[in-house]
Amino acid sequence: MQNLQAGLVGAGWMGGTLLKRLAERSDVDVLALCEPNGDRGGEALGCAGLPVSLLTGNYDDIISNPDIDAVWIASPNSAHAPQALQAMRAGKHVFCEKPCATKFSDFRALIEAERANPDLITYVDFILYFDSMESRLRQMVSDGVFGTVAQVQVNYRHPINIAGDKVWKLSKETMGDAIAMGINHALSVMIYLMRSQTGPVGVLATSRPAQIRQFEEDPIWNILVKFDNGGAGFCFGNIENSNGYDAYHNVLGSEGGFVFDSQLERTHKVRYWSARETAGKWVYPLDPDRCAREGRRDFAWPPDTTTPDSGDVVNHQTSECVGHFIECVKSGTKSPLSFTNSAILSEIGWAARMSAATGKQIPLPLDYSAAAEFFD
Repeated sequence: MQNLQAGLVGAGWMGGTLLKRLAERSDVDVLALCEPNGDRGGEALGCAGLPVSLLTGNYDDIISNPDIDAVWIASPNSAHAPQALQAMRAGKHVFCEKPCATKFSDFRALIEAERANPDLITYVDFILYFDSMESRLRQMVSDGVFGTVAQVQVNYRHPINIAGDKVWKLSKETMGDAIAMGINHALSVMIYLMRSQTGPVGVLATSRPAQIRQFEEDPIWNILVKFDNGGAGFCFGNIENSNGYDAYHNVLGSEGGFVFDSQLERTHKVRYWSARETAGKWVYPLDPDRCAREGRRDFAWPPDTTTPDSGDVVNHQTSECVGHFIECVKSGTKSPLSFTNSAILSEIGWAARMSAATGKQIPLPLDYSAAAEFFD
């Protein structure tokens, strides 16, 4: 296959990083960057080693360019769905930062557009899917290391950056909601972790208005996800306030358990036990010295194991997610994070909003007609 011809929209902190990752690859040619702020766009191109001549302030220049195969969308949230729909209608593959949509009608349109264009590859950037700890944990659950998982908790408590030109995150119209803004990272971990054993069948949620900063949408969420095997998942979500980044995980199954605490020292961040693998003893796989002392050297994980310790996703697996999308395009393989394959994550978000407003559990899969009546 010839080099993938790419266009990118948005040169903010994530867009600039994605631009660098594209420029680093030998199998990609960047043909255009759309950024209305010329100074920022020029700076991003310079940091990526690309000529400023690639800069445009008009997204139509990307959409109308027949040479561009795929579009990377890293604009403010409310622009994601309209820009993705334009790209798909022009026959282009779409890499979209999360959320894929801030309006339910746009979300439905994206699902319909992907189904109508099965040759197009789409992707929503739930980037924690590529964290090596998360990948290992998914495999452990799939392999039955913890038996049948009955309870899982994954938090996302992190005061998101609203300084300077990021102040748009306070706006309901632009941001969408707090779940789409960041809490869905935790939900994505939970759902893909459980996918090998079970699927979600209901959502019960509560929310709380802003206490500290001027968010127009509730920034504090408590989300209970019911699974079809009788298990339950819980997420404490808060984009307004936290003393450090809290991505706490707690998994408990019939034969073992797993804990990750992002706020501890590295050697203590991860511990797990398994009746099958560790004889019921807790092991600390990120502490090789302790593993050696306890005669459990084989349980030590590689020193380059990553863990989700920060809300700064720029320092997460951006190379891995970009490479994954490109390989999907090359092979014509649907990503597990395509619009349709990740739709359940968006559905959980919409269901949580419905539940918080009504006080009722909302069944999954989501009734799209009922949701459309509620939101539209």
